[in-house]
Amino acid sequence: MNKPIRRVAIACMLLFAALLVNANVVQFADAKNLRDKPGNTRNLYAQYDRKRGDIVTSTGETIASSTPTTDTLKYLRTYTNGPLYAPVTGIYSIEYGATNIEAAENSILAGTDDRLFVNQLSNLITGRTPQGGSVVLTIDPTIQDAAYKALAGRKGAVVAVDPSTGAILALVSTPSYDPNLLSSHDVKQIDATWKSEISNPDNPMLDRALSQTYPPGSTFKLITAAAALSSGQYNPQTSIPAPNVLPYPNSTKSLPNYAGESCGDGKTTTLMDALTISCNTAFGSLGETLGAEKLQRQAEAFGFDSTFSIPMKSAQSVFPSNLDPAQTIQSAIGQFDVRATPLQMAMVVAAIANGGTLMKPYLVKQLVGPNLAVIDTTKPTEIRQAISSQVAAQLTAMMENVVNKGTGTTIRIPNVQVAGKTGTAENAPGKPPHAWFVAFAPAAQPKIAVAVVVENGGGKNDATGATVAGPIAKAVLQADLAEQP
Repeated sequence: MNKPIRRVAIACMLLFAALLVNANVVQFADAKNLRDKPGNTRNLYAQYDRKRGDIVTSTGETIASSTPTTDTLKYLRTYTNGPLYAPVTGIYSIEYGATNIEAAENSILAGTDDRLFVNQLSNLITGRTPQGGSVVLTIDPTIQDAAYKALAGRKGAVVAVDPSTGAILALVSTPSYDPNLLSSHDVKQIDATWKSEISNPDNPMLDRALSQTYPPGSTFKLITAAAALSSGQYNPQTSIPAPNVLPYPNSTKSLPNYAGESCGDGKTTTLMDALTISCNTAFGSLGETLGAEKLQRQAEAFGFDSTFSIPMKSAQSVFPSNLDPAQTIQSAIGQFDVRATPLQMAMVVAAIANGGTLMKPYLVKQLVGPNLAVIDTTKPTEIRQAISSQVAAQLTAMMENVVNKGTGTTIRIPNVQVAGKTGTAENAPGKPPHAWFVAFAPAAQPKIAVAVVVENGGGKNDATGATVAGPIAKAVLQADLAEQP
């Protein structure tokens, strides 16, 4: 065989070998990834041949289920109170795949999870049609409903958490959408609904609780206060500078207080009083003294610059790096480029309520097989000690003062001591500020921590965290307290 023919033969052999390797990689190594891909409608069609498992609240209320049909797809996915729970359940659609819990726990719901091997083997032997397992959530329907109604369709979100465990009691985003319209078997209706929702300027399919970040405004002052108290150089009664206006270094501009108010005597005030009345200049000055590095370390201890997986992954809350002194002042009051999800701010107050311990947030309480056997139960997990128990107690007392006689009086509840903090966050020129409120109750033995944000104050130019977000937080706390023995 001459040399040119030999080269061609070798090249052909190498090409055939490459094809064989690629075929094996696709069929075996990548098989699971390809099968589980959200856009794999072939896999979705196959899964419609079996009954998909239920998604259930912590109280046993079924909010997603599959019912038999007489059409080509044997089961129809339906959602009870669809818009109320849409940010939690997500969708299961023949056209657009699965999202949120439907996606995160798909293998259990579809009955393909390796932990269901015994069920799968039993079905194979007996000839029974396979079916999926169920997902039991941590969501409390009473609290979820209270949060949804209190938001009243305004753009915003509510996240409520059990501080001692990290269990998510409510996760609400409004305006919402109806997942039933995307899970139907009418492809034309599905496509029309999808196009309508994604083109809607109110963005109802955006999960504002997990996937949207906002400037946290004055709720971030809790983190600045935590950094100061943790330094050992401050206590709640320490006197700190609080001028009527705080000049930015190397600038002709300055930081004013809200509505031009004075703090203390117009020169100094205590750290306790600065938080009580949410004094901008005091916290700006405090941040400048502490420095950007201490602020960033404290923010990261609470979870900033990382993500939470609940099991859906949240957007990353951010404390900016490489700050100059003026940017540090702004960041200390939750402005400049500081960004936080509602989940992140709920975890900040939950950690304070839990004696400084930050717990891992979670949305799934249990996984249950088709035979009703419990496959897995989530165990509360500690992430880290964000602050000491002493600092947590000091912050709690300061937050109680906010509610008793400061900016947070709108959240007072008779016979219950509430700890809270308001936030009014500037976000874009000419637009009303975002309204925030974070709180927990009862202050002495916290059962629930909550974060509320209303985008652009619900459209009110004079919106504040106290007037707009406060009543929503109060409704959520009251819903939980009403269930307590």
